[in-house]
Amino acid sequence: MFGTTKAFSGFSVDDIDAARKFYGETLGIRVSEQNGLLTLHIAGDRDILVYPKPDHTPATYTILNFPVDDIEAAVGELSARGVQFQRYERLETDEKGIFRGGGPLIAWFTDPAGNVLSVLEEPS
Repeated sequence: MFGTTKAFSGFSVDDIDAARKFYGETLGIRVSEQNGLLTLHIAGDRDILVYPKPDHTPATYTILNFPVDDIEAAVGELSARGVQFQRYERLETDEKGIFRGGGPLIAWFTDPAGNVLSVLEEPS
């Protein structure tokens, strides 16, 4: 039934204006807005809906992962743009916020609504 439809994911935020600025300006993603909703146009022709929710509660898991070729460069550039990387008690990260404890190198950060995002370096 849904094998030929173009499905998309979505998530909520508590402030559409802050989300537009963060995703569009800080992260450099092409963003469009219609009827008070944002659409993130990410690589691979995969749109993501971002919708306002007054009683928004941030996701407690990673909602978006951004694969990068060089995590050191990505973390450096994002840090220069004001992004702060998260540290979790159960996962030891280095001074830059990069987890190197197995699996892909990964660093987590949040959007203005508190949703968790990551950059991760895919093994070559």
